[in-house]
Amino acid sequence: MVELPGSALRIGRGAFPLAVAVALLGVPSPLQPQNWRTVTLSRQAGPERTLDVEVRFGAGRLSIGPAPEGLLYRMELRYDEDGFQPVAEYRGELLKLGLEGVRGGYRWRSQERNEMKLFLSREVPMTLEMEFGAVHGEAEVGGVPLSRLSLATGASDFRLNVSEPNPLRMSAATFRVGAADFEALGLGNLRAERIRVEAGVGSLLLDFQGAWSGETQVSVDMGVGSLKLRFPKGLGVRLQRKTFLTSFEPEGLVKRGDWYYSLDWETAPHRVSISVNGALGSVAVSWVR
Repeated sequence: MVELPGSALRIGRGAFPLAVAVALLGVPSPLQPQNWRTVTLSRQAGPERTLDVEVRFGAGRLSIGPAPEGLLYRMELRYDEDGFQPVAEYRGELLKLGLEGVRGGYRWRSQERNEMKLFLSREVPMTLEMEFGAVHGEAEVGGVPLSRLSLATGASDFRLNVSEPNPLRMSAATFRVGAADFEALGLGNLRAERIRVEAGVGSLLLDFQGAWSGETQVSVDMGVGSLKLRFPKGLGVRLQRKTFLTSFEPEGLVKRGDWYYSLDWETAPHRVSISVNGALGSVAVSWVR
């Protein structure tokens, strides 16, 4: 075990101690020497009533899930210390976590081999803002009390899963994806008033299963690619599309004016209205029990 240099970790002031465990891993490359390390950072939950969480990770493998009871967060990192350093800042109601490049480091040579596992509290209401580059990974936020959610990712293969209902009614969820294959599962469990999706090139799957409450407004702006919309039977759906050279498969929907409606729109206990803008590609609707 070796200690993490002070310059490699930034820790804000707080009443609770930050636990840090560091181990040196890996064998240097025969072409370019690399110093691989693993770091575990964690913090006990305290008197926090709300928390703003910002997560940054450039490239590599990533997973996010719920933390054990009593922990505010736990973060496990594996990275090349010559090019990167961990970030764990806690100031007031703001928590910043992730991995950042070191000025002058050879970021390009090893960043795709970086790894991060992050676990977030299910006890503290929070806003969650995540920004990723070229990542392969998934995030499980089921049961995490989220008042707002924002995710931005570049050339990625990423899945967001909401397996349990959000304890809070969320004001808004925003997803910005570049050249990506992106799946969002269980969006009904977010309990969001508004959902906005902006996509460049790739494939999107938006699954609206979950414990619905109230109504949700959804807007999707896509460039080139495929969009799959999956709805649970019994959810009232209204869809409008403004697309160019885009195929459309409106299974289970009937057109009235500029909108497509599910047959139970007027009587459904919960409803979602979706506006789709697209250029090239396809839009397909499917239903599940």
